[in-house]
Amino acid sequence: MFPLASRVLRPGMIALIAFSLLSGMVGGLLRAGVPVFQAIPSEWIMTTASLHAALMICGFLGTVIGIERAVALHAPWAFLAPISSALGGLLLVTGHTNAGLWLFMLAAAVFLLVNVFIIGKQSAIHTYLLLLSALLWLGGNLRFMHHGLHNATLTAWFAYLVVTIAAERLEMARLTRPHAWSRPLLGTALTIVLAGTLLTEWRDDIGCVLFGAGLLALALWLMRFDIARHTIKAEGLSRYMAVCLLSGYVWLGVSGLCWMALGLGQSTRDAALHALALGFIMSMVMGHAPVILPAVARVKLHVDARFYLPLLLLHLSLFMRLALGHGDASWQARGSALNALAIVVFALTVISAIWSWHRRHPDQALGTRRRNRSRN
Repeated sequence: MFPLASRVLRPGMIALIAFSLLSGMVGGLLRAGVPVFQAIPSEWIMTTASLHAALMICGFLGTVIGIERAVALHAPWAFLAPISSALGGLLLVTGHTNAGLWLFMLAAAVFLLVNVFIIGKQSAIHTYLLLLSALLWLGGNLRFMHHGLHNATLTAWFAYLVVTIAAERLEMARLTRPHAWSRPLLGTALTIVLAGTLLTEWRDDIGCVLFGAGLLALALWLMRFDIARHTIKAEGLSRYMAVCLLSGYVWLGVSGLCWMALGLGQSTRDAALHALALGFIMSMVMGHAPVILPAVARVKLHVDARFYLPLLLLHLSLFMRLALGHGDASWQARGSALNALAIVVFALTVISAIWSWHRRHPDQALGTRRRNRSRN
């Protein structure tokens, strides 16, 4: 970004991302039956509950992914995508629904264009998959405008995130000797996911079954071909990332089974949604944050065993929510509260890791600040 714009926008973007995340978390807690902060205005609380998925997927994750892609493109105009999605989350919560929805549409459209330009720089299978993910986000936002939070909207949004992650893992798979069948099998799994996403528009039952089958197939592909199978034997950051990834793949498979059961008429909707959103996607966020933050936010982290605490809390609380909370609202509420706590603990862990790095490397930290000021 331009020097002055960078200095002004960076703290603003951090605040907007935090706003969408916290609002989405509050909404999720309310939907799970957790009493939240009586001092908060009831109108705002009800808004966060009804817009929980939109805030978490578009306002939070859409903004974070948009920033990462804009940085990769090295084009100031590309930051219009994350700025739009971040502002869209703010406007939704403050009652300006139509304006917020149109900003989400603008964010997805610009994000689509960003990925077109990235393909111009690097034409590869994973960059085309990233373009596909942008189309899915745009399609999901269109569905949201017309249908609200129907399964058709949710499958499109989740497909956007799943395809994005699959593309990133495919890029990393190039570091190992790929199996001859790895790409065809990945293509098959993603085709099933896309078929399910499309069908939920007309046949919700069949669409959910296919969507779940595709997720299960993708989970098996990742467990078999992802580089994390090898890096789990390493130490430090590499092992931590591998633990996040492999545990997330297990939850992806669980989600696939639950989506299939949902399509067959079983009451597994909460498990289908949150095994995917928390078990898989949030595990990916926790695993990639120590690598992405230094590149995007120009901060350095001291990664050590403390990062395993929020990850463990996330998985245990999700198991509590889905296994003990199935048919028992009180356990579901407890599990949901601990899910939120895990995310808060992770955020605090990241902050403490940044502080630890600065404390351990005072000379380098000073040099980093000087370089950042010179860039700005």
